[in-house]
Amino acid sequence: MTVQVGIQLYSVRNAMADDPEATLARLAEIGFTRVEGANHEADRDPGIGFGISADRLAGVLQQNGLSIVGSHINPLDVDRLGPTLDFHAGIGSPGIGCDIEFYPYGDVDYVKRRADAFNRVGELCAERGMVFYYHNHFQEFQEFDGTPVYELILENTDPELVKIEMDTFWVYRGGHDPLEWIRRYGDRVILTHQKDFPADFDEPLNLFDGIVDPRENITFDRFIEVKNPLSFVEIGTGILPIQEIITTLNGLPHFRCMLLEQDFSRNEDLESARISRDAFSRLDGTELQVAR
Repeated sequence: MTVQVGIQLYSVRNAMADDPEATLARLAEIGFTRVEGANHEADRDPGIGFGISADRLAGVLQQNGLSIVGSHINPLDVDRLGPTLDFHAGIGSPGIGCDIEFYPYGDVDYVKRRADAFNRVGELCAERGMVFYYHNHFQEFQEFDGTPVYELILENTDPELVKIEMDTFWVYRGGHDPLEWIRRYGDRVILTHQKDFPADFDEPLNLFDGIVDPRENITFDRFIEVKNPLSFVEIGTGILPIQEIITTLNGLPHFRCMLLEQDFSRNEDLESARISRDAFSRLDGTELQVAR
């Protein structure tokens, strides 16, 4: 088996904003065949953002030999998801995922209410033959009453309705080992995000090790404050054990795709994507390595 590899379009958001069609064509030239959308304005645009229609997007994907593996949707408003789900069903997307969530410190009941909402989104997706998946950041690894929020979410959602897109970088930044979580919930892991952490960065990998108080209330503003642009390097050029992650993913029964995601880079968007693609081609067990 080999791990399929794609790219999260947030990595090239500046290029997408300038010219989405040319950017998708360039990603195909670089060697990507799979993409994941990132729509942060789903209350105004039901698609993947950038004002591109479903018909046009479907055509551009087909012309460039690209397939879409899903899309992040924000805000994730259960009562207003109909047009979004129709858009994604129309372009052949297999599902949608949450972008980011925040949980008031210690409020277990709030976590359970959100879990109920995630189950409902999963039901709406299932009605269209699609899936819903949960994407994490570091704040899910705070403990409420001794239990990580991530565990509370997964234990209070239906495994058939809420799948997992594990962002391994953010699990590490939350002070946990993503491999342990992958092994625990492997039947639900269908996608991953892979970033990388620089060897020479002057912060600990674990944000709860002196950067963020594990008992503080983590809001969006606090998240942005601690999300240091210098804590990201091109994927495959840093210190995270990506080869071990790939090997672990290869053993999962329902895994679909590892998505490279570059939140920040010193390089231009598409050049950064090329560097990551080339670095990944040197790793074993991925389709990029096989194609090299």
